[in-house]
Amino acid sequence: MRTRSVLAAATAALAAATCLTTTGAGPAQAHASTRACSPSVRMDGFSDGLDKTTFQGSFVGNFSALATDEDGTVAAVSDRSQLFSLDVEQRSGGAPSAKPVRAVNLADEKGGPVDSEGLVVDRDGTRLVTSETEPSVRRYDRDGRLLGRLPVPQALQVAPAGRAAANQTFEGLTLQPGGRTLIASMEQALAGDGTDAAGRPLVRLQSWQRHDRQDFAVGPQYAYPADQGLGVAEITAAGDGRLLVLERGFTAGVGNTVRLYLADPRRASDVSAVTNLPGGPAVRPVHKTLLADIGACPSLGATARQPQPNPLLDNIEGLAVTRPATGRNGGFLRLLLVSDDNQNPAQVTRLYSLTVRLPRP
Repeated sequence: MRTRSVLAAATAALAAATCLTTTGAGPAQAHASTRACSPSVRMDGFSDGLDKTTFQGSFVGNFSALATDEDGTVAAVSDRSQLFSLDVEQRSGGAPSAKPVRAVNLADEKGGPVDSEGLVVDRDGTRLVTSETEPSVRRYDRDGRLLGRLPVPQALQVAPAGRAAANQTFEGLTLQPGGRTLIASMEQALAGDGTDAAGRPLVRLQSWQRHDRQDFAVGPQYAYPADQGLGVAEITAAGDGRLLVLERGFTAGVGNTVRLYLADPRRASDVSAVTNLPGGPAVRPVHKTLLADIGACPSLGATARQPQPNPLLDNIEGLAVTRPATGRNGGFLRLLLVSDDNQNPAQVTRLYSLTVRLPRP
């Protein structure tokens, strides 16, 4: 595979990192004991090598999602209607490196642009891509040819057709192990939906399910409590039924906030029939556990082009598991994250390599 890592070394390094802090260590001193973001997450490294580059005449950037592909490359979708294949190398304890090897254009049913945000590579190699405009989930082949789209509940559609705000809809997409359950995450709450007991806005996660060779049909819906001031930027399957959730926000003059959560929808209530959340005491939202605030990671010598609480931060939107956990009770994952530079000189396309220790279910 082109996404290469050494799990044993990462495991040992993270075990050491859980016992130590980054206090007093500068970027030049960074090693296993100074890369801990939290007891569960370590920052292996980052790379700006793709920033403001081109490939076969296409701008490399605007990345909003990542997904591992069947051939070992990493698929990356741009919110400017393009789908890239990246040859990625992740060395244990080091920075990731990547180079584009393929790029195809995406279009809607009328040949127009797609505000592509979420990405899944299905079992047959086709691509499922969300757009936050309608919203929609479309299926494309490897060459970018449109094959169809999935049904979307009316309430999740952008007003006036539904209750969603423009550009606040399907930001994330993931496929659970076994390939039978697809889940999309809304970025923000629907009009009329409220908060949980802690005052956190309840954002809806929509699932689709399939059996045998049938295509996906609309499935259960769940309420996810997003932190105040943040939206759900991405979700990806952790491999055991749980989800990794990336929450993100931006404050002008301050910078980005990016947090990585572990969420478990398996015991949450189906809120498909609940018009307004929270929906009463009998409704159980998704339980989540903070893995790390990325702003608490060591900066490792990163620089920022605009104010940031940590120069390592930027507009992080994409997340993929490149090395799955072993075993069913917890384990270590290798993650690849990417920031969306919005083709803005004040932002950067940055890849991040993280190792995560999952707590037991």
